[in-house]
Amino acid sequence: MILNVLKVFGLSSFAFFLAVFLTPILTHYLYKYKMWKKKARNEALGGGETPIFNQMHKDKEVGTPRMGGILVWAIALIIILLFFFISKIFPSDLTSKLNFLSRGQTWLPLFTLITASLIGLIDDVLQVRGKGSYTAGGMSLAKRILIVIVIGLIGAWWFYAKLEVSSIIVPFLGEINLGLLFIPIFVLAMLAMFSGGVIDGIDGLSGGIFAAIFSAYAGIAFFQNQIDLAAFCAVITGGLLAFLWFNIPPARFYMGETGILGLTTTLTVVAFLTKSVIVLPIIAFPLLAASGSVIIQLISKKYFHRKVFLVAPIHHHFEALGWPSYKVTMRFWVISVILALIGMVIALIGK
Repeated sequence: MILNVLKVFGLSSFAFFLAVFLTPILTHYLYKYKMWKKKARNEALGGGETPIFNQMHKDKEVGTPRMGGILVWAIALIIILLFFFISKIFPSDLTSKLNFLSRGQTWLPLFTLITASLIGLIDDVLQVRGKGSYTAGGMSLAKRILIVIVIGLIGAWWFYAKLEVSSIIVPFLGEINLGLLFIPIFVLAMLAMFSGGVIDGIDGLSGGIFAAIFSAYAGIAFFQNQIDLAAFCAVITGGLLAFLWFNIPPARFYMGETGILGLTTTLTVVAFLTKSVIVLPIIAFPLLAASGSVIIQLISKKYFHRKVFLVAPIHHHFEALGWPSYKVTMRFWVISVILALIGMVIALIGK
């Protein structure tokens, strides 16, 4: 038990301090090469102008670097490979225990994190160069959705064919085998989480929310005795907290697509590995609330020719009402932590 605690909490702390130490190197290059948008977004996702959003955020969009998400996935990759090689070069009970690269628990989430993050990095580069078709540059929404579907299909196939997993646990009802339905449900869940990436819009907001979510899944995996997976989630949490350290107002950088795409797709994989995808809408509710507000806004404007929110996603609506951005951020943090705890408790006592 002591070694398990050291593995999860110790590596999470190590990830935080290593990320804080390496961040000045990352920010140096992000600012040196001006890795921010050269033109502020002036078109909404569903079309039309965004005057209120521009009034609140246009200066930040063109003066703050993207790609801060590199910090999170690079730290996770460095630490998992570091302790893997240490365990091979200096074999012992301790080094073997600290190695959390395992086929059944962390191969797939690590592959998903790195693959999706690198694709997101390409999109970020296109955006800062002003290339592409998505508002001020970048991949179109259709292309990004297609990429998420492909990643989802690969992940679902790995679960179904390699890990022989095709079931989920419904709290208080037990395990339900989905058969082939597991594959489309997996893909839909990943798309739903990816849509929540619109949460990355205010200084400090996305970092705090994702930290609460991955902390909850680290706890779920820990109590399920999936210690390698718990360590993986904890390391991501440590990286996120370091990112948050530099992302609170005034933000040194933004998460960018390299962070959002990697984290949302990996979150889906983790939820299915712990067979607790049913509580994912609770734990990740702020993400779904953000994407849901966008969908509601688009439908209302298209069919009723009126807006439900002053600005969508919903966190910008509260800003438009006059809330200071720090108040929006901290209240979302509080909600995230409470819902993460509730979801974790339901997953653990309802199994």
